[in-house]
Amino acid sequence: MSDAIEISRNGDIVTWTLNRPETRNVISEPDMVQAFEDAIAAVNADVTVRVVVLAANGPAFSSGGNVKHMRDRVGMFGGAPAQLRDGYRHGIQRIPKALYHCEVPVIAAVGGPAIGAGCDLALMCDMRVASTAAKFAESFVKLGIVPGDGGAWLLPRAVGLARAAEMAFTGDAIDAETALEWGLVSRVVEPDELLPTAQALAARVAANPPQALRMTKKLIREGQHQSLESLLELSAAMQALAHHTRDHHEAVAAMLEKRPAVFTGE
Repeated sequence: MSDAIEISRNGDIVTWTLNRPETRNVISEPDMVQAFEDAIAAVNADVTVRVVVLAANGPAFSSGGNVKHMRDRVGMFGGAPAQLRDGYRHGIQRIPKALYHCEVPVIAAVGGPAIGAGCDLALMCDMRVASTAAKFAESFVKLGIVPGDGGAWLLPRAVGLARAAEMAFTGDAIDAETALEWGLVSRVVEPDELLPTAQALAARVAANPPQALRMTKKLIREGQHQSLESLLELSAAMQALAHHTRDHHEAVAAMLEKRPAVFTGE
């Protein structure tokens, strides 16, 4: 597996750490794209994983696309229009598709600038915790381009249409406190508290039955585009499965017996 993403595990919690600090963790390179797909496939196949924390090495969370490659028109930024289109479709756009289908909750621990596609990467996660050093910018317009990795879909769902328009039309960065006020992140902490806070949140998530977690995430995803009636049908089907898991019976017994539950994923 590529070293573009460092992977570690503590019990039921997996941590992915972006590991390209020399480029401020750009995510437009083929090895980073492949690393995301591989990491997500591994998590989806391992039912013992309950939650993922996405962090980054270096002072930046992610600077998004490689601006030097844009200048030089190489890699995914080179070629005729048709080639560029395919460069996006078969390159960086694989990341939002893969993360959308990651079956477990993903928490972004944003400790520094999240710029352009780096901002969108944070938005691809289910939850976001930021340090006071973080800032977020939907800055594509400042480079004369558009959000090419799904930002126009992701950002309004996080902060609402008007604020998404302000960020996308100005390209200006917002600080961590503004991100908290706008609902882009759920909490802001001092830099040395970032990973412990994200890991503590992950532990609270991981304390729950893994099959119920995965199904709940799937319902939330489907609820973004399905009608209420369709989602209710899917919820009923998944609920029937949940009621027949051993973890459900353990949860009910533990609640009635006033003791901690022990979940096995069965």
